Amino acid sequence: MASSLARSLKKISSHASSPWRYFSTSSSSSLNLYSAINQALHIAMDSDPRTYVFGEDVGFGGVFRCTTGLADRFGKDRVFNTPLCEQGIVGFAIGLAAMGNRAVVEIQFADYIFPAFDQIVNEAAKFRYRSGNQFNCGGLTIRTPYGAVGHGGHYHSQSPEAFFCHVPGLKVVIPRSPKQAKGLLLSSIRDPNPVLFFEPKWLYRLSVEEVPEHDYMLPLSEAEVIREGSDITLVGWGAQLSVMEQACIDAEKDGISCELIDLKTLIPWDKETVEASVRKTGRLLISHEAPITGGFGAEISASIVERCFLRLEAPVSRVCGLDTPFPLVFEPFYLPTKNKILDAIKSTVNY
Repeated sequence: MASSLARSLKKISSHASSPWRYFSTSSSSSLNLYSAINQALHIAMDSDPRTYVFGEDVGFGGVFRCTTGLADRFGKDRVFNTPLCEQGIVGFAIGLAAMGNRAVVEIQFADYIFPAFDQIVNEAAKFRYRSGNQFNCGGLTIRTPYGAVGHGGHYHSQSPEAFFCHVPGLKVVIPRSPKQAKGLLLSSIRDPNPVLFFEPKWLYRLSVEEVPEHDYMLPLSEAEVIREGSDITLVGWGAQLSVMEQACIDAEKDGISCELIDLKTLIPWDKETVEASVRKTGRLLISHEAPITGGFGAEISASIVERCFLRLEAPVSRVCGLDTPFPLVFEPFYLPTKNKILDAIKSTVNY
């Protein structure tokens, strides 16, 4: 382990910046979410020799197989395992990024990101600011699987995104599908700021779609209207989008037209797209898996009330996780399900 880190450090200064190579092919293939992430990591490492990937079990492919084949292709100097020490993983990554490299680290589960909280919040987020823009660790990307998985209990199911949305200097990105995951991850790796990239592990194998094989990036901080409507605006991110879409389909059967927005980037988030939609519909519903109190839905609600108060036809509704530790056998009661969202849609429209 120590020799791998030493070899990596020796290579740092020898890597010159190289332009990203964009492939001309327009072909695509059917991929699930973890395969799309794996493809993005291959492209990122192939297009920039300054890119390193490391974390717990990453050299073996990772517990969700997202890093499969990387060590074989790019070598153990650039893809390597670390000790079980999240603070050390992120601390090393900050130093690597500060020296002009791209450090893509994996925290095995988002539930275990908290030992690295000080490094992320007090070091990575403030590195550029405290040096007066003389130094930065913008090449840092932290990947981590988050959210419910059906059997994870309270240590493998949490959604801690709101903790980091309170920190200036960080970006927080959450994809909803394989195509989105690949494009957003490549943008995150190449963004000049530290990015936390939360991956919905429920969708690693469940979500499958056609994904372009070439190198492409999707813009950060741009929300997407994935379903247009006129009666109520729904806002979500990650795995919750599929649940919300099912609720929209059922609501349509009752004559309610729902506009569904995928926020994609939580910080900095696209206020303009959400505001424009709410000005049209007059109603807003936000849904996320994290507990309702202090969740990022509260920030969205407050911002939209400030911007659209006179246009609102009903109070802003939030359908979220409960204010309890994430349960095991009671997971179905904890989660913001389709029926809970549907009831909230009807209640808001009929207010």
